Amino acid sequence: MKIYNLKRTQILPLTLDEAWAFFSNPRNLAEITPPHMGFRILSMSGNDKMYPGQVIRYIVQGIPGINMHWVTEITHVIEPYYFVDEQRFGPYKWWHHQHHFREVEGGVEMTDEVNYALPLGPLGTLAHALFVKRELNLIFDYRFKKLEERFKKKGKSVVL
Repeated sequence: MKIYNLKRTQILPLTLDEAWAFFSNPRNLAEITPPHMGFRILSMSGNDKMYPGQVIRYIVQGIPGINMHWVTEITHVIEPYYFVDEQRFGPYKWWHHQHHFREVEGGVEMTDEVNYALPLGPLGTLAHALFVKRELNLIFDYRFKKLEERFKKKGKSVVL
């Protein structure tokens, strides 16, 4: 199984508590997801306060016109520094998304690190080369831009 990695870092003019309040609420994900993906939360266990074991069901359109059901579980939470969501059911063979927050001069450094694998062996490898890698980068580019607009400061982004 081929495992891919995407890592992005952005500095936002927020306090650690403000960053945590925004990013740890799954309902805010719709705001920073490209509209063409038709992102919707179908259900969420518990409430808006994130906790280990929380299960969230979504619909997304990875391919225009085709709704995909995605179920993630929040597996780790160390407030206000870190949380992890993992796909339980969805389009990927494996999805592990870490969110890190740390105070820096001028605000909070937010790092997203996604490790993922695709199904279908060689066809998944080809799909990654043809469109999955590009689409994931576009999603995180969109996220950077929306966060920059929302929090009114030119952030710094690092693609690793």
